Amino acid sequence: MRAAIAEARKAMGRTHPNPAVGAVVAQNGAIVATGRTQPAGHDHAEVVALKAYQSSGLVPDESTRLYVTMEPCSTTGRTPPCTEAVIASGIRHVLIGTTDPNPTHAGRGYQILEDAGLVVETGLLEADCEDLNLIFNWKMAHGRPFFAGKIATTIDGRIATRGGSSRWITGEAARADVHAWRNYFPAIAVGAGTALIDDPSLTIRIPGQEEGCPVRFIFDRNLISFRNAIPQVYTDQWLEKTIIVTNASKETEAETLREKYGIAFWTLDDTAPGDPLAGFVERCGDAGIDGVFIEGGARLLSSFIQTRRLDYLFAYRAPKVLADESGLGPFMGQAPAEMKEALSLKCVRHASFGDDQLMRGFVVYPDC
Repeated sequence: MRAAIAEARKAMGRTHPNPAVGAVVAQNGAIVATGRTQPAGHDHAEVVALKAYQSSGLVPDESTRLYVTMEPCSTTGRTPPCTEAVIASGIRHVLIGTTDPNPTHAGRGYQILEDAGLVVETGLLEADCEDLNLIFNWKMAHGRPFFAGKIATTIDGRIATRGGSSRWITGEAARADVHAWRNYFPAIAVGAGTALIDDPSLTIRIPGQEEGCPVRFIFDRNLISFRNAIPQVYTDQWLEKTIIVTNASKETEAETLREKYGIAFWTLDDTAPGDPLAGFVERCGDAGIDGVFIEGGARLLSSFIQTRRLDYLFAYRAPKVLADESGLGPFMGQAPAEMKEALSLKCVRHASFGDDQLMRGFVVYPDC
């Protein structure tokens, strides 16, 4: 199953809106075929692995096992049901990591396989298999896009010096992991301040792969990022991937800038009573953007917390100390009187990247 998980990780970010799934066929205790989900409309992991197994010339026997990170699909979409392919393969023993959260499939695949006489074992490395599809699982459970924040701090919780210098808090290995997560999310978001101060490219740079670019949201309600030297994301080769999120009151100015730069704008009414991010969430859903990786700054992240829209947090920490009370922190706007009123994380996972650490998990709001 760990080999199947490794296959699924290779597919992360390349299968939206489908989940990333890995599959492995083992015989006589050895892995003899592997597969991972192909882009939407193409073969699922099980089919890829079974085709590889069949082409090997091997014949299923009592030792043959199929390992799959998620329950095989059982309905016809752009591809036939994987349950049919599994049954037709002649393999009689299937081990599955996690149940498909899609209510159309959930548990149905197990029943179909068992009714066909196959031995089905479930829950193998379940938590690790669930972790492969944070966006898909969230969308199935909540019916809306998944919003994850990313911070990189010193030991004393600062994201920059008092003068705004933040390059670099973490080392190369931790920053490489950030790019791996950028590769997974369909979109990235930053505030106008981050775009102006850091002038990030917000692209995906992974060694051995061609540079890529997700949808890039710049939150700029007052269009301050156009006043002086404009950020590179407004003029680079991926301009069509950049969207400025601004207030509806700026529609006329936005139209002028749209014509001048050829850039897209989402004008939203963030002054209406209630949730100022509701319009953004709805627009993301309408555009098929099921996951957004929010990389800063503090005001943008805090606005997602204030509206309880931040669903997940990636918190990188470096072994550095500023020891300056005027250093910049990653969040603001909350005033808990007791620890029980603090936000917390659940389903926490840890990783180390050189000397840096990562803690990540689902955000739990007080009284939730």
